[in-house]
Amino acid sequence: MKWERLLASGRFGEGMKPATSDTVRSEFEVDYDRIIFSAPFRNLQDKTQVFPLPEQAFVHTRLTHSLEVSSVGRSLGKSAGEFLLEKYPNLQALGITSSAIGSIVAAAALTHDIGNPPFGHAGEEAISDFFRLHPMGRAWEKHVRVDQWADLVNFEGNAQGYRMLVSKQFGLKLTYATLAAFTKYPRPSLIAQRDIARKSQKKFGFFINQLTDFEQMADALGMEKISQDSWARHPLAFLVEAADDICYSIIDLEDGCTLGLVTFEETLKLLKPILGDKFDKEKLKDRTQAQNLGALRALTIGQLIRETVEVFAHYEENMRKGNFDKALTDMIPSAKALAEISKVSVQKIYRSKVVLEKEAAGFQVLDGLLSVFSQALYHQFYAPEYFSGQDKSILRLLPEDFPLKGWGAAVNPYPMLRALVDFISGMTDKYALNLYRRVKGISFPGG
Repeated sequence: MKWERLLASGRFGEGMKPATSDTVRSEFEVDYDRIIFSAPFRNLQDKTQVFPLPEQAFVHTRLTHSLEVSSVGRSLGKSAGEFLLEKYPNLQALGITSSAIGSIVAAAALTHDIGNPPFGHAGEEAISDFFRLHPMGRAWEKHVRVDQWADLVNFEGNAQGYRMLVSKQFGLKLTYATLAAFTKYPRPSLIAQRDIARKSQKKFGFFINQLTDFEQMADALGMEKISQDSWARHPLAFLVEAADDICYSIIDLEDGCTLGLVTFEETLKLLKPILGDKFDKEKLKDRTQAQNLGALRALTIGQLIRETVEVFAHYEENMRKGNFDKALTDMIPSAKALAEISKVSVQKIYRSKVVLEKEAAGFQVLDGLLSVFSQALYHQFYAPEYFSGQDKSILRLLPEDFPLKGWGAAVNPYPMLRALVDFISGMTDKYALNLYRRVKGISFPGG
């Protein structure tokens, strides 16, 4: 893979453009602005990060998390860009700047959670479990292809995000480079054999009906295949992944400390190995805990950014050749310290009572919503003898643009099911909970 093509600024439907910078905004800055003003991005303000929609302003939502990941991503991208321009002077002659590279990573990082359903990762599992285990979900298996069924029983927020970013519904028309940097897992759900040694093979990055879109993007950027059904990552995707890893490791720990799930002393002990000689206990005196946490977070993230860029520079050629496929944060000097933070976070934060209660509620809500809408759709088009007045009322709650025509026993319902999952996964936590209560008769509109 060559940087000249990897950094090209073409968009879907608009052909390829050289990677030159506009005098006002680069094409990649345009991407960033389009994302900020999009409806899917705004919805992240009411989606769970870790803790369930608390009243405390200091705890993060998906929106604040995404903004922070984007900020770290921009720093990573600009620093990596300076290295690339020094190593490959021809890039500068093409009009490529370190700021443009930073903008690619920032825009991709801004969208990294855009496909996540309500209730965080529990929501992903709830959607998968509905099709895999619920009788009303399993009823669809005989009507779809094997690769389509693999999509439905393995809901993946990354693939849902890619679907949203290329969807005509939202009209984002992002550059190929930003979309590729977003795609951490450049493969479909069903592949012949997964290489467990490659980080990019851990999950999948697009649903089967987005395969043509992905192939178009990969061809435009010169992304190389590593097997019959999988591609090598765009090198900037490693930086997007690192930005996310850095933020959730450090900021989830900060939130856990603020909520009293982890003591300040334990938080300090976990961060010391990363900070090294940058840690000065004297500076913590005569300040509030919140101020100290903020200062420690900033110093820690700054150090992790520097370490990550050094590792990126070291492995950059192997990334372009498709030979490097690990998380950058697993390769930095602070990797052991991050692993210890992750271990403590799992024990004391992610398995805390408040988080587990939120996850349990998420399973009930999403399973309940999927069951009533799925049953109504199945009865109308695939078992009309059971279609009831209740089903008719439920279907009227679907969005106006929901595809409700052309289905029947002889028609593959996969596109309709994808639209149903779009509807459910696109909900905010509060909307999903309120709609669940209403369709289940637990509460009434205006009540």
